[in-house]
Amino acid sequence: MISNTALKLALIRQRYNPYGGAERFVSRALAGLEGSGVQVSVVARDWERAGGGDLIRCDPFYFGRLWRDWSFARAACRAIAARQFDLVQAHERIACCDIYRAGDGVHAQWLANRAHARGSLARVLTRFNPYHAYTLAAERRVFASPRLKAVICNSHMVAGEIRRRFRLAEDKLHVIHNGVDLEYFHPRVRAEHRSAMRARLRIAEDAVVFLFVGTGFQRKGVPQLLEAFARLADRSARLAIVGADHTQRAMRSSAARLGIAHRVTFAGGQDDVRPWYGLADCLVLPTLYDPFPNAALEAMACALPLITSTSCGAAELVLEGQNGYVCDALDSDALADRMGRICPQAAEDLGRRARERSLEFDLATMVGKLVRLYESLVPRVASR
Repeated sequence: MISNTALKLALIRQRYNPYGGAERFVSRALAGLEGSGVQVSVVARDWERAGGGDLIRCDPFYFGRLWRDWSFARAACRAIAARQFDLVQAHERIACCDIYRAGDGVHAQWLANRAHARGSLARVLTRFNPYHAYTLAAERRVFASPRLKAVICNSHMVAGEIRRRFRLAEDKLHVIHNGVDLEYFHPRVRAEHRSAMRARLRIAEDAVVFLFVGTGFQRKGVPQLLEAFARLADRSARLAIVGADHTQRAMRSSAARLGIAHRVTFAGGQDDVRPWYGLADCLVLPTLYDPFPNAALEAMACALPLITSTSCGAAELVLEGQNGYVCDALDSDALADRMGRICPQAAEDLGRRARERSLEFDLATMVGKLVRLYESLVPRVASR
């Protein structure tokens, strides 16, 4: 633990989204760091839950997402330069940091995965998109910055992508997985919520319920999920989709076209997703690209097996056939096959082992790794 004078840490994250994984990581880290001798300030446009940290508001006017990101980066760096911090940790692609947490993954890799899924026209449109050009340039500046001392990766997948694409020194890459509150997300949610939720949604007690949790439906594979669900032989199975997304109307139309609208529930964003974990038998995240979704770890902590894709960082938590399954994000047949293996008994057996796997990722472990990283960097930062 850091002793004597408290270490002063600035965390940069542009905005708060109650359903966003990166924001939830920061909120959990803030709560954990409070008792670890670290004084935290959050640099943001707005932050509803700054916990014990001070809020340094940087909210310059903008129009459009390119101007939004550019203006915030300039304002945040000015705010940092005007104050004294031992360490600056950015959760955005901003180069004025000592530590960059690559919680959003590698933008170049996401664009490559998306182009593979969408075809040549998407590649052309992406190439001439000014926002993507700006983001790719900002990403390169972060990894080329002489100030950069460490990169926190939330999965080995992301660490490998950074290593291959940016030739970053190995000693700068630190894999620190997200942590989960193992008491808040617990198998007891089944007993607390399953019957009531199923009664509310008119779902039979013995029906298999698949659950999706996330925002960014296209990126996280909802189209493929709907196609795979439509191919299941078990017509009593149900699918619940939790998350707020601007494509929800289009996804509803797809479900109707596939003839499964009556078996699919679009729940929208939820402040408390635990009742939905209690309702379900299995979490399915066939994502085109996701560095490490919190939902995967939360669901596993609630004793739900996980079916996900090879382009999801949480795949490294899955022991094939023991606590879940992994397949290609674009292979709807393979996804349907894995989903077809889930029955009530299989879900219980796989879920028990999923819970066991989640025990390695408690919040205290995550905070301890962060503090040890900060301790290792403070002497180098102080001598800049």
